[in-house]
Amino acid sequence: MRSDKMDAAGILVACTDIAYGDTLARFLESAGYAVDRCYDSKGLFRILTRKPFDVVVLDLDLGNDTDVEVVSFTQRRQPGTAIILLFALDRIDRAIEGIRSGAYFYLPKTCLASDVVLVVEKALRKKASEASLSHFEQSFLEETMGSSAAMRRVLELVRKVAPTDSTVLLLGESGVGKEVLAHAIHKSSARRDRPFVAVNCAALPETLLESELFGHLKGAFTGAEADKRGLFEEADGGTIFLDEIGDMAPLTQAKLLRVLQNGEVRPVGAVAAKYVDVRVLAATNRDLVEAVRSFKFREDLYFRLNVIQIRIPPLRERLDALPVLVGHFLGRFNAKFGKRVRGFDEASQILLRNYSFPGNIRELESIVAHAVIMADGDLVTARDLPDDVRQGVRPRFALPNYAADHIQSLENVEADSIRATLERLDWNQTAAAKKLGISRSTLWRKMRQYNIAPPQGEEE
Repeated sequence: MRSDKMDAAGILVACTDIAYGDTLARFLESAGYAVDRCYDSKGLFRILTRKPFDVVVLDLDLGNDTDVEVVSFTQRRQPGTAIILLFALDRIDRAIEGIRSGAYFYLPKTCLASDVVLVVEKALRKKASEASLSHFEQSFLEETMGSSAAMRRVLELVRKVAPTDSTVLLLGESGVGKEVLAHAIHKSSARRDRPFVAVNCAALPETLLESELFGHLKGAFTGAEADKRGLFEEADGGTIFLDEIGDMAPLTQAKLLRVLQNGEVRPVGAVAAKYVDVRVLAATNRDLVEAVRSFKFREDLYFRLNVIQIRIPPLRERLDALPVLVGHFLGRFNAKFGKRVRGFDEASQILLRNYSFPGNIRELESIVAHAVIMADGDLVTARDLPDDVRQGVRPRFALPNYAADHIQSLENVEADSIRATLERLDWNQTAAAKKLGISRSTLWRKMRQYNIAPPQGEEE
């Protein structure tokens, strides 16, 4: 019998052999599943349009009376549904092709109904495991991206567009997490088990980028000593992420447009085209509208890419994500560098909170790596942070505590901000008062109030 996790599972048995299909359906119903049946392609098309299923047991002979390829049709109608193929013994080639197209399993139509039930149960366990993993990834994504209104809108767009095959254009400053979102879209799509290939279009010169994307034939250019498959072929059936697409040269743009229009890839030096099934996600930190106006980016390609546009806010506009991000990077770099840093002290927290992060999440990652390396104890101090962070403080006194669960008092936050500023300016009280926006006498009074004194020998 199936587990409680499978209680809502719906099964469709689509079989041309009415007697065999009814036998399968009865076995599945006796195991506790809700089962629907159909016996021809018209019935399959009709029922897939109006009702979702967890598993479809699909007879490949169903497509013999129509030009529609039933495996592809089922996947398009119900992305993520597990497809179990039934095939005639003399047509195993069709079953293998179905697996290549994304079906979960295949069985001969001579197998026992009980064998089909076992495979259905295995498929449902796999789906439950993937759903659990997807939930974990979604929760982590929400935490690391933040919960501002703008980010909630971004994540809602990701949820809506992921199950489709639509191209998506991700916009935002460098380092905001465009590749993270692209990977999340891929992992939430029906292509999740196929390749995810990422390429930085700005990292390679035009000739090399064209060869990397589309491949080349031996002898196509100097140094081409053997045939090479392009990244579009490597991503066949999956997703390709084209980062910094605004830097792509015009000739390569034209070839990319051909792929988006009809799936046609032509390797460098080739006469014949190859065809691929690839979802394209693209990203840039450039203004593509302005690039189109100045004839640096093809207008037709822009419209092909810009079916769904997702603009990601910079890190400075979603600082609520800092605690999770800092904790994530701490764990990574503790393991990498053999350290046991458990958090940031209050002064270093203030410096982080008041920093503008022009490099966004990528820069935060470098900051935490630097801090972990420099820290002598189990807490990062202000002195362990890079100079850019220490010099970029702007007094703001409301922040969450990354190193502890309790809420700081305003007096403690103010005292830590004053102490951190004085340390950064080598205890020059005149400069510190100016930086903090208070008078020298107010600074002196607050230093007495909070018992802040410079190290011996460093008095101004």
